[in-house]
Amino acid sequence: MHVNEETKERLRLLLWQFKAPVRYAVAYGSGVFSQGVKSTGQKPMIDLIFGVTYTQHWHSLNLQQHRDHYSFLGSLGSRVVSFTQDRLGAGVYFNPYVEINGIMVKYGVVNIDTLCRDLTEWNTLYMAGRLHKPVKILRNDPRVLLANQVNLLSAVRVALLLLPEKFSELTLYTKIAGLSYMGDPRMSLPTENPHKVQNIVNNQLSNLRRLYSPLIHQLPNVYFLNESLSWNDLPSNTMLVQDMDPVRRGNMVRRLPKAFREKLYFQYQKKFAIPHPEFRKMIGATEDEERVSKKQGGEFEQRIAADLANIKGEVATVIKKTVGWPSTAQSVKGILTAGPVKSWKYLSEKITKWKESKKSAGYSTKR
Repeated sequence: MHVNEETKERLRLLLWQFKAPVRYAVAYGSGVFSQGVKSTGQKPMIDLIFGVTYTQHWHSLNLQQHRDHYSFLGSLGSRVVSFTQDRLGAGVYFNPYVEINGIMVKYGVVNIDTLCRDLTEWNTLYMAGRLHKPVKILRNDPRVLLANQVNLLSAVRVALLLLPEKFSELTLYTKIAGLSYMGDPRMSLPTENPHKVQNIVNNQLSNLRRLYSPLIHQLPNVYFLNESLSWNDLPSNTMLVQDMDPVRRGNMVRRLPKAFREKLYFQYQKKFAIPHPEFRKMIGATEDEERVSKKQGGEFEQRIAADLANIKGEVATVIKKTVGWPSTAQSVKGILTAGPVKSWKYLSEKITKWKESKKSAGYSTKR
């Protein structure tokens, strides 16, 4: 994704301040990409994610170099820090409000295996959802690159299940960008800008097109009405059509991320009242069979796809179940990893941004 040269150089220099080995690194959020929010006079914090091979080893090295980045948990050693990262929440450890080279940074550390699993299976959608939006890759890894292509394609497929036969390009991107916020408890509290998804999409349309337009052209069941699409065409006026045939949509259901697909299957087992032994026989592919399968939808998947009256609601329920608990646990874990002072500062800033967003939309909190 494109960022200006000054930002690119600042991000590159940030990464070199860490001696612990980072296999994969991205920068994201409003500190890197505009979200159209009015400036409050201070620069937004730069958000970073580091993918690492060995969690405890990484934190051991980083604690030696940057003990001041950690809360009280750092004094308990790398074993406690790595346990907190890997076993609680979504498997990410954040150090917020860290000043590096005069820049305020929040960086999250995630094990490469945890990252790739979420990208391909959507077991939490915590990291997968962040990479649905534009990010600036600072250091790439072939395994993550491949896993994220699967993740982006999955985002398009899930969005198609939530959309009607005909829809605009803008609607598609809005649906994709909003997936990871469905079920996120922060969105129902006065701690997140209620227009966050809209701001991301409206201010990152060109980057979203770079991410998703090639994937749309790859899929056999969706196409642009105007084949001579140009970068100057407004996404709100650019229309797409998807094939609602149950066979093709059944194939799409079968190709959903594994953990996410299984949750959807269980939703429909209850809905269709399928006995458990019969249900297991219908979906019970072994890992080896899963690996070599062409992933063609069968009678069960086609029946799910044909349930046009309810499939949007069922898919939305699965998204909320996937996102809800990991996001809640990760937020609670943030009190430990950031410490009470930084946590309160972070919460206060979020509430301030929420109030500003309400005012900018003409809904003053004083009314």
